[in-house]
Amino acid sequence: MLAVARSPRLRRLFVAPGNPGCAESATIALMDLSDHGQVIDFCRQNAIDLVIVGPEAPLVSGIADDLAIAGIACFGPSRAAARLEGSKGFAKDFCREFGVPTGEYRRFNDRRAALDYVRTQGVPIVVKADGLAAGKGVVVASTIEEAEFAIHSLFDGSLGSAGSEVIIEEFLSGQEVSFFAIADGNRALAFGTAQDHKRVGDGDTGPNTGGMGAYSPSPQISDSLNERIMREIILPTVSGIAERGAPFRGVLFAGLMLGNHGPKVIEFNVRFGDPEAEVILPRLRDDLLECLWAAAIGNLPEKSPSFSSAAALAVVLAARGYPGPVEKGDRIGGLQEAANVPGAWVLQGATRRDGDAIVADGGRVLTVAALGGDLAEARSRAYTALARVEWPGGFCRRDIGARASTFPSSG
Repeated sequence: MLAVARSPRLRRLFVAPGNPGCAESATIALMDLSDHGQVIDFCRQNAIDLVIVGPEAPLVSGIADDLAIAGIACFGPSRAAARLEGSKGFAKDFCREFGVPTGEYRRFNDRRAALDYVRTQGVPIVVKADGLAAGKGVVVASTIEEAEFAIHSLFDGSLGSAGSEVIIEEFLSGQEVSFFAIADGNRALAFGTAQDHKRVGDGDTGPNTGGMGAYSPSPQISDSLNERIMREIILPTVSGIAERGAPFRGVLFAGLMLGNHGPKVIEFNVRFGDPEAEVILPRLRDDLLECLWAAAIGNLPEKSPSFSSAAALAVVLAARGYPGPVEKGDRIGGLQEAANVPGAWVLQGATRRDGDAIVADGGRVLTVAALGGDLAEARSRAYTALARVEWPGGFCRRDIGARASTFPSSG
């Protein structure tokens, strides 16, 4: 949102549902995002030129289709194209059909068959919920017992309908990276890289989350590897989904595993995922609003957007208990003091205003980020800023970006 707010082309910016941080740069629009008719009415009443869809759920439910029917430009894929994120089974089948490299897998609707399969395959192995699970539907099992527990949990409804089908995948070793591209229905351009930290605890321990921090650019992605990923993964995906009658307009975010096998797709997202967007967008030199508008109307330029050589790093402050149940209502202080650190800024996530106070209102509550001449400087600034936040009920990982310098670059 902040990157859009900086555009000289912007006249008015509304955000829904928003939070107290968003209110500093935009007008909060109160509406039910699941009610597409309400969203369309708001757009018409306020002469909205472009809708930028951030969350995955509205895309999977077809908000881009309904906006298109209403004649309102939308940056975000159709319901059919959004299945790349909405169904992991669909995405795996799609990769197989169009020759996009990914790991071996099987889809299961039957608990017993899934249990028999993991016992036959052995560990490590990956168990995933088919549907949307806010980053919590993936278990990398190192023991058969872990895999069995994950299968039972999903089929018992721990994630609701998201776990009604289970995907079991081979474990891929290597380094995980996030690769972004922007597409206009026919063409796609590279749009930055990052490395996320999905596990809740230091040293990549504990359950998967929606992301506990990230940095950009990824030192793993050389120019030659960037070209290879575009050639072998992004372009075949964009052309393949168009061939299926669902031209992709929006962000295609590929979670990749880099190893001796070359880049392979772990998963697709179809929107600016966080915390990766928080470290990619601040490095963008071009006007983000112009980029999004060009993609939405099917008119991307020939040249990829330009990014600064600076590094960015972000650390998520989450409520204790996350990714499980958390307590809400704790007051948070020191936000301005944190933002006063040179090169740093604070982004609010699950917050709300209680009188004059900002209080925690969910799991991932704040993201503290910073730019630097290199990753070490960005990391130092981010953690210096984070130390100024006053919130005893919050926690974060202390090792975001710590291992980056030990990773060999990939070709």
